[in-house]
Amino acid sequence: MTTEYRLVICSCPDKHVAKALADKILRARHAACINISAPCTSMYWWDDHIHAEEEVLLQIKTTVGSLDALFELIQTAHPYDVPEIVALAITEGSESYLNWITQVTQS
Repeated sequence: MTTEYRLVICSCPDKHVAKALADKILRARHAACINISAPCTSMYWWDDHIHAEEEVLLQIKTTVGSLDALFELIQTAHPYDVPEIVALAITEGSESYLNWITQVTQS
């Protein structure tokens, strides 16, 4: 199988922001499915200090062809100055699920 599918991870400050962002992404057809996690603690460097904040994660299933538009939408709509946007190759998956991702994300 080719690696034409991606799992994009994006952290959000709370579930409200995560749902609003997920809705925008799905309505734009930049993803087929988005999971919103339970709250977790994220620890990170910012402004030369270590911070610990509660966040929720989006797990966004999409295609390589949708990545540029997806990244741009997240950059524009996200409240963080530097949102986490990380794309991981999906190297294995059920053929029917991956075909569904393709069908849903095609304009």
